[in-house]
Amino acid sequence: MMVATSRSFERSSGATAIVVGIGGFLYSVSFVIVARSSPDAGRFLSSLFLMLGGVLGIQVMAALYRRLRDVDAGFALAGFMFGFAGALGSAIHGAYDLANVLHPPTSPAVDFPNAVDPRGVLTFGLAGIALIVFARLMTRGGGFPRGLGMLGYLSGILLVLIYLARLIILDATSPLVLAPAALEGFIVNPVWYVWLGMRFWRGSA
Repeated sequence: MMVATSRSFERSSGATAIVVGIGGFLYSVSFVIVARSSPDAGRFLSSLFLMLGGVLGIQVMAALYRRLRDVDAGFALAGFMFGFAGALGSAIHGAYDLANVLHPPTSPAVDFPNAVDPRGVLTFGLAGIALIVFARLMTRGGGFPRGLGMLGYLSGILLVLIYLARLIILDATSPLVLAPAALEGFIVNPVWYVWLGMRFWRGSA
């Protein structure tokens, strides 16, 4: 019974990871492309995808912890905690932006950092650290292909670089911000999540 329940959770987590990967790609499309031609639609869609990706991402982090805790329980727990914080921060950040899109504040907008997720410290910074920790464990065991772990390293490093670029440079049009964001958002992160989801769906064999 326990094996059947665990397998059901992994398959569910696999489907969820695939949805997160697709949603991450659509977030990038909305934020970068749609927002140029239709700013309101771009803000609405990017906020929605950011919120949903964060909510669904929590299950993926739990599935990774469950699979990797036998490799190193301490690091697996640390990865989960970083990942949970990143996913929750992403959900709250997206929900905050979505609320402002649907009901714009009556007072003049001030460009202060988001109080919960300033410059993406949770969405990008801690989420990136989580992927780096999990990637290290994935290259050591857990039934994952080494390539998936290496891609996780790249995704995690890019997420941390995106946070640092947003914190230090701030200008969203700077190539130093756009380059890692485009590589991560359009290619690396979606591919990693979809690949991870397929592994969970099929099992460790």
